[in-house]
Amino acid sequence: EKFKTLKNEGNDFVKKGKYEEAVNKYSECMKLNTEECTVYTNRALCYLKLYKYEEAKQDCDHVLQIEDSNIKAFYRRALAYKGLQVRKKNMAGI
Repeated sequence: EKFKTLKNEGNDFVKKGKYEEAVNKYSECMKLNTEECTVYTNRALCYLKLYKYEEAKQDCDHVLQIEDSNIKAFYRRALAYKGLQVRKKNMAGI
């Protein structure tokens, strides 16, 4: 029950564009249940919005270990890799 409440609060923060707050809620959810894939893909989305690509990739990797056909995890991991590559290119150009 508490898990559901925290997840919903996290989702509300995402809708408001408050990604840091949403990350905190999803992280609390994970303490209660590490097998629930949606909180990981949701947190990955927040990390992408915050340009925290490495963290987003790790969340997606975790989901894919549990559910190897999770489309959201594949998609968001691809976005994370893309973000990491863009960052590398920008740093190389400095």
